[in-house]
Amino acid sequence: MFDVLVIGGGNAALCAALMAREAGASVQLVEAAPREWRGGNSQHTRNLRCMHEAPQDVLVDAYPEEEYWQDLLKVTGGLTDERLARIAIRASSSCRDWMRSHGVHFQPSLSGALHVARTNAFFMGGGKALVNAYFRSAERLGVQIRYDTPIASIELDGDRFVAAVSTTGERFTARSCVLAAGGFESNREWLREAWGVNERGERPAENFLIRGTRFNEGVLLKAMIEAGADAIGDPTQAHMVAIDARAPLYDGGICTRIDCVSLGVVVNRDAQRFYDEGEDFWPKRYAIWGRLVAQQPGQIGYSIIDRKAIGRFMPPVFPGTVANTLAELARQLGLPEAPFEQTIAAYNAACRVGTFDHTALDDCHTEGLQPAKTHWARPIDTPPFYGYPLRPGVTFTYLGLKVDEHAAVHFGGRPSPNLFVAGEMMAGNVLGKGYTAGVGMAIGTAFGRIAGTQAARSAAAAKEARHAVA
Repeated sequence: MFDVLVIGGGNAALCAALMAREAGASVQLVEAAPREWRGGNSQHTRNLRCMHEAPQDVLVDAYPEEEYWQDLLKVTGGLTDERLARIAIRASSSCRDWMRSHGVHFQPSLSGALHVARTNAFFMGGGKALVNAYFRSAERLGVQIRYDTPIASIELDGDRFVAAVSTTGERFTARSCVLAAGGFESNREWLREAWGVNERGERPAENFLIRGTRFNEGVLLKAMIEAGADAIGDPTQAHMVAIDARAPLYDGGICTRIDCVSLGVVVNRDAQRFYDEGEDFWPKRYAIWGRLVAQQPGQIGYSIIDRKAIGRFMPPVFPGTVANTLAELARQLGLPEAPFEQTIAAYNAACRVGTFDHTALDDCHTEGLQPAKTHWARPIDTPPFYGYPLRPGVTFTYLGLKVDEHAAVHFGGRPSPNLFVAGEMMAGNVLGKGYTAGVGMAIGTAFGRIAGTQAARSAAAAKEARHAVA
């Protein structure tokens, strides 16, 4: 029997497996995906949001704990457990040396990655390089890895883990277990059920795309909730980004994100603006736009810019629709021509251009316009004009299992002695809603490491108790 069973194959699962193995436990990791698709959503990530009190290698200036906390508090609207959030924040300041010891390398932020040189450490080679490094380290340390092994349920003795059962009926026993199998974002039936029917008679989830892995079906999450594990979070809340409407249904990743929103305007299919595009720095606001688009008719929007914006954002994988006149752009995008021109004209007339600076909260704003554009407001008047169609792209869902500072799964308010959870399956404790770039990796890394350490301790205690009886 293994000491620790880890279910999942993303960042949190790998952190748990590595920490448990370093603590002396024998570890088996089971991953639902085949080897070539291993890594969960972590394979699509780019960086880790890091607290630091002074410049650190690839991070400039300082990003102290209180500022990090206030950034998180703002995007979540207070829907966060401060104690658990601060655990993740503090851990983000000291985890990079450990990550390097397992083969992860860092690099400065990319030139098109706006406003994150101070706050976020980028992985050299991206998330796929990170998970590959962790898998290599796990294999070298003797972690036993099984691919193509989705887990359907957990056998419990009260609140104690006994075994995990795969979809084929195979049982995996261990002295303790870490659940890190992700949310339910690729379960389209569950998304449709959660989002239901809106006031227009539409089923919004029908038009959602999945930015991340196709293997996060939420089967184990649902099984745990049905087995009595304490749940937390709203099933409609998620890390949801406005991505290119032409993106694939699954695994589009970072390259399908549209990052020019704050440089122009966004309209719905009726050619009407519906939110402040310049509310705050893009890394603090990009993850609200998927939900905003989800609330629009047909769950579609269009990001509109002119030539002045080109070169100021990370270009997406698909080129924008290009036209020399606004009327022509409207026709190509299938938008009502007259309302579109009226919307742009009203916006242009309302712009009060001061000193444009996309690296700061500048003084370029609108007056007398609803919704306002608070920063970076410049007229869209320099051809050619560009348009990008937007759909809601779900990265991961926030419904999860309630935890404490030891990452223990709870049943009726009591922590399990040998069942732990990390990553997306518990991120809703910290992320009740909203998102800011890199915080998911901070949560997964912190609680993955905690869960692995606690699982190893639990397994060691079980062995000691058995020897004492013998």
